[in-house]
Amino acid sequence: MTLASIRQAPKALLHDHLDGGLRPATVLELANECGYDGLPASDEAALAAWFRDAADSGSLERYLETFAHTVAVMQTPEGLRRVASECAQDLAADGVVYAEVRFAPEQHLERGLTLDEVVEYTLAGFVEGTAAAAAEGHEILVVCLLTAMRHAARSREIAELAVRFRDRGVGGFDIAGAEAGYPPSRHLDAFEYMRANSAHFTIHAGEAFGLPSIHEALAFCGCNRLGHGVRITDDIVVPGDTADAELGLVANYVRDNRIPLELCPSSNVQTGAVPSLDKHPFDLLARLRFRVTVNTDNRLMSDTSMSREMAKLAETFDYGWSDLERFTINAMKSAFIPFPERLRIIDNIIKPGYAVLLG
Repeated sequence: MTLASIRQAPKALLHDHLDGGLRPATVLELANECGYDGLPASDEAALAAWFRDAADSGSLERYLETFAHTVAVMQTPEGLRRVASECAQDLAADGVVYAEVRFAPEQHLERGLTLDEVVEYTLAGFVEGTAAAAAEGHEILVVCLLTAMRHAARSREIAELAVRFRDRGVGGFDIAGAEAGYPPSRHLDAFEYMRANSAHFTIHAGEAFGLPSIHEALAFCGCNRLGHGVRITDDIVVPGDTADAELGLVANYVRDNRIPLELCPSSNVQTGAVPSLDKHPFDLLARLRFRVTVNTDNRLMSDTSMSREMAKLAETFDYGWSDLERFTINAMKSAFIPFPERLRIIDNIIKPGYAVLLG
């Protein structure tokens, strides 16, 4: 198993931020076009290194500061459309066959666009990028998730936006941003609106903050998936062997109800959610049969891709093709698209793709 062979494996991605996955060259070009002069570096290699190093702070708050530069160049129709198109193409070239890409429309209004226009231009970019990928022989389905910022007060408005566009490429809703001091229950109105409209939503929870964040996301907000959720291990005691693990009420609830964990290994190390990759609880949770999924979070900041994340996990925990297939099917089962479409991708694309790799 090599990085090149992993790129050939069909992959499903649930947690990827549009403003965290720009090409460094695109950041430079868009900054020049829109007159943004705040970039910390002026050449592609130096800028890529800056994003990676700045995100390696061990703090979620400092990690989030890097987004000021990418968001700044995504304030025009051209910027939004190009970034979305390149996102679809980059993911498809990496073997991703299904991707949910999220972003916060409220952060892209500085140059006069409306919320609806921001979503329209972004969705147009995904359509364009999907078509370009198909022309290169890479099939991908991209679904957009609309994110509200947890420190702001526009979550109900963004939830309504998600429902308004749900038949045009938006699959669900999310809240993101610094967790400490901004519990998900502050946005109950938005989540109640989503539930009332039979719409999907995930919540960033259990990344930089512990079990209370996860408990609120589930018990009060009723989320379908947990964005990260890595701190669910605060409710698990492993005295010796994994078979002897003792799960608390919240951990049992998550496992029993097959609530997907959108785990992002490299990002979790960068933000200090876990000390190192070999200490990441991904393997523990996988062995305990939680519904674990592999995700990129922010490809630019983490200098990563789905193939790299899978390669790192395989090397660290000695995973084989059957393990990667299981994690991929976990993700596809959890996708915010209709059940028949999920089955089609699993049966017609993912399983045949891994059958070849398994020999």
